[in-house]
Amino acid sequence: MFGYRVPAPDEAMLISGGRRGLGGAPFRVVTGHGKFVLPVFRKTRFLSLAMSEAEVVEKCVTKQGIALTVRAVIAFKVGNDHESIVNAGQRFLSDQDQMSVLTGRIFAGHLRSIIGSMTVEEIVTERQKLATEVLDTSKAEMAKIGLHVDSLQIQSIDDGQTGYIEAMSRPHKAAIQRQAQIAQAQATQASTEAEQAAARKQAEYARETAVVQAEYNAEVDRAKAQADQAGPLALAHAQQEVLTAQTELALKQAELREKQLISEIVKPAQADAERIRVLALAEAERMKIQAEAAASYDRVALDRMLIDQLPQIVKEASAGLAGANVNVLNGADGLGEIAAGLVGQGLTILDSVRKNLGGEGGAEAGSTIERYVGAPRGSDDGPVDVR
Repeated sequence: MFGYRVPAPDEAMLISGGRRGLGGAPFRVVTGHGKFVLPVFRKTRFLSLAMSEAEVVEKCVTKQGIALTVRAVIAFKVGNDHESIVNAGQRFLSDQDQMSVLTGRIFAGHLRSIIGSMTVEEIVTERQKLATEVLDTSKAEMAKIGLHVDSLQIQSIDDGQTGYIEAMSRPHKAAIQRQAQIAQAQATQASTEAEQAAARKQAEYARETAVVQAEYNAEVDRAKAQADQAGPLALAHAQQEVLTAQTELALKQAELREKQLISEIVKPAQADAERIRVLALAEAERMKIQAEAAASYDRVALDRMLIDQLPQIVKEASAGLAGANVNVLNGADGLGEIAAGLVGQGLTILDSVRKNLGGEGGAEAGSTIERYVGAPRGSDDGPVDVR
């Protein structure tokens, strides 16, 4: 719109002509909004509120008389308040670049003054203190011209060819180097210890691995040896079992042979001995009867005595056979043969009695004996054929 002016966000619009500004200022200050300005009757100028920079390179002498070249950078701007804008506008509106030049000169003077009261050690080690003191001393002076300092940075301090700062730094450098060497030595020692620990662990692992491998190899060897011995051991066990079985068989054969020998030799001998004993008993009985008959001269009594004693004789013979341990090898035929032998022995005894007695009494006694011996089995008085 014609005659309407608006300042930029970082500018202050100064309108001169017409009424005076606040506080008797020769112009009115407009920031942040527009204003209708009558042409010809009003004049409008703009003052920058943006950040500006001033560089200071000043040769200063310290309290010790040592010359130092100090390089600093000042960041400043026109204050945002109405008073600062008016003060700056009256001084720098026609040539705003002069703000940096004037600011540099002001700070250069304050730097020389403050550095002259400090030692090199203080300046080098306490740069922030130096910057703070310079700002504090220049704040009031800068406010008078409408400027506000945001920061002051000491960029470098140089003693030229004197070497004072270098000499001052040598002990620190030596200490730092010593600490660096110590740190390096400690790092080297730690590295060596770590390597040694790693080597020990590796050796222990190798030893454990070797032990495990040896145990495994030993186990494999034992298993192989057992496997190799399994065949011979099994063969030996089999041979031992065969020998045991052969021994048992030999023992059984010996026992069988012993029983056969007992049956073939001992038992027949025992039976023969029993037969002889029975015959001897019978003969003794006959002689006894003869003696008794001869003593009594009673042939009839002798016949009857023979008749009476003959069952006893047969009974004794049977008892002898019953007490004898006789094995009958051919069953019923063998038993028949034994019985026939006994009857034959009885008849032999009877013939002997007949011959000794003689006459009718003997014949009568013999017939009586024949009737008793010859009675059939199963009958009370019939003959028995046992031959």
